[in-house]
Amino acid sequence: SKREIKMRKHDSTKVRPEQLLHIEDHDFALRPGFGGSPIPVGIDVQVESIDSISEVDMDFTMTLYLRHYWKDERLSFCSNRNKSMTFDGRLIKKIWVPDVFFVHSKRSFIHDTTVENVMLRVYPDGNVLFSLRITVSAMCFMDFSRFPLDTQNCSLELESYAYNEDDLMLYWKYGNKSLSTDEHISLSQFFIEEFSASSGLAFYSSTGWYNRLFINFALRRHIFFFVLQSYFPAMLMVMLSWVSFWIDRRAVPARVSLGITTVLTMSTIMTGVSASMPQVSYIKAVDVYLWISFLFVFLSVIEYAAVNYLTTIEERKQLKKRGKASGMYSIDAVQAMAFDGCFHDTDVDMDLTAFSDCCEKNETPARAASVSNVDTTRIKRKRSLKRNVGRIILQNNHVIDTYSRIIFPSVYIMFNLFYWGLYI
Repeated sequence: SKREIKMRKHDSTKVRPEQLLHIEDHDFALRPGFGGSPIPVGIDVQVESIDSISEVDMDFTMTLYLRHYWKDERLSFCSNRNKSMTFDGRLIKKIWVPDVFFVHSKRSFIHDTTVENVMLRVYPDGNVLFSLRITVSAMCFMDFSRFPLDTQNCSLELESYAYNEDDLMLYWKYGNKSLSTDEHISLSQFFIEEFSASSGLAFYSSTGWYNRLFINFALRRHIFFFVLQSYFPAMLMVMLSWVSFWIDRRAVPARVSLGITTVLTMSTIMTGVSASMPQVSYIKAVDVYLWISFLFVFLSVIEYAAVNYLTTIEERKQLKKRGKASGMYSIDAVQAMAFDGCFHDTDVDMDLTAFSDCCEKNETPARAASVSNVDTTRIKRKRSLKRNVGRIILQNNHVIDTYSRIIFPSVYIMFNLFYWGLYI
């Protein structure tokens, strides 16, 4: 019918986009208004997600929608209803588009599932909207001097590659409102404190001045993860090393093994933290805390070395005095413990009869008559030790141990107050 023939004539799908926009009539290798004033290109960005932050590589990965706005009168067309026309990425290669790139980017790509995520919208007056969905990884110059109590400021920078400020003027389309973010953006290790847009100029000695746009965002690190993984274990190791001050100074295996264990554990914690960080040449806040904690643990081992040395000298002097008073039958408490593995109070005179109470007795007919007396003496002594364990431990600790019980915790508490007050 005549109506169907008329509809076929006005069916725009029968006309190629190049014919609708008169693309073949112009040379789109040249920018709009070539030879005249610079063409203004507006930019607005919607950040979809921040995919990752890498301290080791000092970079971040971000997915965003990048939209360009400019006017190209060569693409204007007649429209009775004043409606725009929308095209996909197949038309992009045939017209002029801004050559915006990401400064300091390491890698980037346009998403292409299920098709290339590119949109071109042309209005009858020649205004153009060009939109891309891009994932970009860019450098972030991080300062770890306060790690893990730090705040990192990163930025994604946009700039024209070929056109300087004489040919292209890059600006934020809607000012500060040109940058928008998804409400559900979150990171595992950081709080996103703010997003902001700014602009500036970049100078290259060979090509001149270029307009540059900045997407700035501040990241504050979650501290709770590092408290659980680094700070709290370090505190426990330091406090565990103080247990050595309450163990009898003659218990050499117990105190030495405790000291070595805490030292090795602190070394493991420090190695684990360093493995996940870049090899920077300056000291980080976590290094200060871990090294000071390691120093406290190490000093607890040195403290026992001093106690053991002074104890040995003191008991050698006592041995000489007892040797002069009681002759060859007197035996030192340290030597007795080395032979029988039993504790001996220094206030008790150690002679051969007392020494035989803890050792295996070689029963002979001559000593059989005194067995009952020995058993009675041993029972009385055990009861006396049970009643006076606390007194014996306190009396047999060196004066250095007594002072260490107060000095080490006090200094460590003051260090913690100073550290957290300085960095928080």
